[in-house]
Amino acid sequence: MLALTILSIFVLIVVTIIIFEVRNERRYQEKRRQRREGSHKKPTQSFPDDPIPRTKIEPQRKKSSEVQPSQEIPKQETIKKEKKLPLCNYPQFTYKRLVDMGLSDDEAKEFVQELIPQIEIQIPLIEKALFIPDFHQMERLTHSIKGSATNLGTGGISDLLVEANTYLKTGTDLDVAKAYFEYLKHYTKELKEQYA
Repeated sequence: MLALTILSIFVLIVVTIIIFEVRNERRYQEKRRQRREGSHKKPTQSFPDDPIPRTKIEPQRKKSSEVQPSQEIPKQETIKKEKKLPLCNYPQFTYKRLVDMGLSDDEAKEFVQELIPQIEIQIPLIEKALFIPDFHQMERLTHSIKGSATNLGTGGISDLLVEANTYLKTGTDLDVAKAYFEYLKHYTKELKEQYA
């Protein structure tokens, strides 16, 4: 009877995880579709925070010999923004969510121990995408492990993956992506030590 109850709980958890993943994937595909539809519009103006250089069609200027001293075009000063790298300082990962769902401490630990290899498989793939750089691929890879981590618990690796994945959906600063990658390795190591 106890084995049947545990098996039922396990099946319920797996079904819940699958439902969350399907829902997350649908949201992801919808946002991707919206971004793709929005990117077909041709930009007409340059934006200071835009990482992609945009050009504005300007009217033809007079030759420099025709420009009067009072009509000289003022030089634009470029203001360099100071980069803000993420400061990922999260509480230690906890699987309390699984215990609240009815799993024992040992069963919850097993789930977390299964999560660690999933993350370790993704790390070299994320690093490869970072080297190219391919922000879309990095976002997809972090998205795939974010769902698993957040379904199991909170804090640590789970919070990091949520923040990193959210940034990678629209962000394109390579230094920020590298910082998140370093934190990913750090929090994976921490998780491994915590649940070894």
